[in-house]
Amino acid sequence: MEPAHGNLFGYIEDLQELTIIERPVRRSLKTPEEIERLTVDEELNDIERAVYLLSSGQDIQGTSVVANLPVLMRLNPAETLRRVLPKIREVLHVAGVEMQLTAAVSFLTILQEESVSIHTYSHSFLHIILQNVEHRDSGVSNAWLETLLAVIETLPKETIRHEILNPLVSKAQLSQTLQSRLVSCKILGKLANKFEAHIIKREILPLVKSLCQDVEYEVRSCMCRQLEHIAQGIGTELTKNVVLPELVELARDEGSSVRLAAFETLVNLLEMFDADDRSQTVLPLVKSFCEKSFKADESILVSLSFHLGKLCNGLYGIFTPEQHLRFLEFYKKLCTLGLQQENGHNDNQIQFQTLEQEKKYISVRKNCAYNFPAMIVFVDPKNFHLELYSTFFCLCHDPEVPVRYTMAVGFYEVAKILNSGVYAIHKELVTLLQDESLEVLDALIGHLPEILELMATGGENSGSESKLLTVPDLIPALTTAEQRAATSLKWRTHEKLLQKYACLPHIISSDQIYYRFLHRMLTIIMTNNVLPVQKAAARTLCVYLRYNRKQEQRHEVIQKLIEQLGQGKSYWNRLRFLDTCEFIMELFSKSFFCKYFFLPVLELTHDPVANVRMKLCYLLPKVKSTLKVPTDKHLLQQLELCIRKLLCQEKDKDVLTIVKRTVLELDRMEISVDAFQKRFYENDLLDQEKEREEHLLLEMEQLEKEKQQNEGRSANISDKMFKKKLKVLQQDIPLLYQELERVLYYNLVMIHSGLVPPAILGMLPFLPVPP
Repeated sequence: MEPAHGNLFGYIEDLQELTIIERPVRRSLKTPEEIERLTVDEELNDIERAVYLLSSGQDIQGTSVVANLPVLMRLNPAETLRRVLPKIREVLHVAGVEMQLTAAVSFLTILQEESVSIHTYSHSFLHIILQNVEHRDSGVSNAWLETLLAVIETLPKETIRHEILNPLVSKAQLSQTLQSRLVSCKILGKLANKFEAHIIKREILPLVKSLCQDVEYEVRSCMCRQLEHIAQGIGTELTKNVVLPELVELARDEGSSVRLAAFETLVNLLEMFDADDRSQTVLPLVKSFCEKSFKADESILVSLSFHLGKLCNGLYGIFTPEQHLRFLEFYKKLCTLGLQQENGHNDNQIQFQTLEQEKKYISVRKNCAYNFPAMIVFVDPKNFHLELYSTFFCLCHDPEVPVRYTMAVGFYEVAKILNSGVYAIHKELVTLLQDESLEVLDALIGHLPEILELMATGGENSGSESKLLTVPDLIPALTTAEQRAATSLKWRTHEKLLQKYACLPHIISSDQIYYRFLHRMLTIIMTNNVLPVQKAAARTLCVYLRYNRKQEQRHEVIQKLIEQLGQGKSYWNRLRFLDTCEFIMELFSKSFFCKYFFLPVLELTHDPVANVRMKLCYLLPKVKSTLKVPTDKHLLQQLELCIRKLLCQEKDKDVLTIVKRTVLELDRMEISVDAFQKRFYENDLLDQEKEREEHLLLEMEQLEKEKQQNEGRSANISDKMFKKKLKVLQQDIPLLYQELERVLYYNLVMIHSGLVPPAILGMLPFLPVPP
């Protein structure tokens, strides 16, 4: 009996806990009186409801009205301005943070939507904005300030001068609050582009100087960051005489945030200073920043590393060889900052190194990685291997992912700058392809086709003879990268990788693609569980098939597609076969599709799975568009027979609906041939070029066979003849596209201008282009 009593007491305790949990829920329910107060008469129109809620509703209802203000302005601007806006002005005096933020956003939306004229807006809304821009809550103040700065862009000069600039003189005084002076700094930066230089000099610059010497470091820092905008408004001469002296003084400020702002503003204004100012004023300051950054002022280190590339190239013309080397060594030192301790001797330094400092060092190295392309330009690409290759190696092998990620993002820029010397970094390309972090791989593959193209051609347009056969580890690295992406949960990276691998026919040989990549794509289509990945693999496989040079290999792949996908046991594979056929129609000529895939596609009309038959029905219009009458008349008959069988024998309701809709679409295609003749003419011309390119590939295969047969006799002569013919054929393919573009443009112009009778279009494959 004891266990039973124990269970009973346990149940009672559980019930007591449940009652305790329920109590707050009951208390949170609205009382009848509260419900009555929240109820609004349904007969009120939008304006009356808004006025009522602002007058007697709760805060959440008032906030809702303020959020809906742009809609009211669109529907009834006159009544909204007359009745609703005055109520909002009253409520905002005592409103909470949420309503204030909502009002700032609504006012900005009304400005952007141009619901009223700018004159009406400034008359009705500007005063409310100016009243709230100095709100005690910094978040609210910033929201209103953002709205005000957007309004300033659209206001006429006179309104700005009377409503904003004149009151600003008193609000920027030292006697005003800190928030008021900070707001004044940002407004002054915006006003600098609205007035002529003489007005800025007379009315704005005195305020700027005053705020640059404010007793609060926050104000000095804020005003310093606005000096860039002010310099753009006053021009080079005044910048040199007024802004530069202020920046020099602020660069020596006691506040680290002020010094940081001064340094960043100096870098951004480099282009406005002449050679004398750069060498006599800016360069000594920069050298001082660099020296102090490692000793007493580490706060500037992250910013310095971020701007170093821009700084070095901006001051390039005034550097002596010694200074050039000094800044380069400084950059190299930053690239390994935080890593030296691993091989150093100061164990105490490692113990006391804080986590915050570690993060700072990682940020510095990441910024160095970001600036690497600029530093190659600084040292000259010819000197890359001697001056920067070791640094490049260190950054690509950095222990931190953000650093390697940044190197992967900028790898294409580095390759472009190196141009003919791009082969020097092929090992790092392989390293990043095999990186343990998929983030790094994802960043690298964004420009992978362009990088591989540069590697293949040595940075120059030297034709397709210089394939990437000299990078032995590249193909294993590419296959490893794909396998790692496949085994991860990041399917989007895998999809992106497969899409980029479609460039490989232009990079490596047809045999290498066939043995290392093509069958892998087929495996992915059949085994992967992610549809976008399967489709990406299917399209890439079709591209590989398109550029395969051996007819025997092409026939093998086509047979596998038909047997393993089109006739596969899994309905999922048969669906992917239809996706693949869609890509075949896109990439190959109509005759190619009709020869190999037309009948296997039609066989799926008898598929036992309704989803397969339904997908096929959606595809039938595209399938029919590949036919050429009278050449493919027998295939057209087969298509019509299959459709009749579907209409007669289909038992699935959904499929039958799609079939009937497809039949109507197919009928319209036949009826509307004349109406769409111009469009078909353009498509046929493109198809002719695809077919011609397919024939060229066959000819290239035939030439290769001839070369192999003649290897034993007259080897030198036949080799020269082969290379000559092969070169002509390889050059033909890109030239075909150029010629196609020229012919197509001329024909379309002639057709649309009505200069060519329709009868002639039916007689000629294309109109000859006059020389």
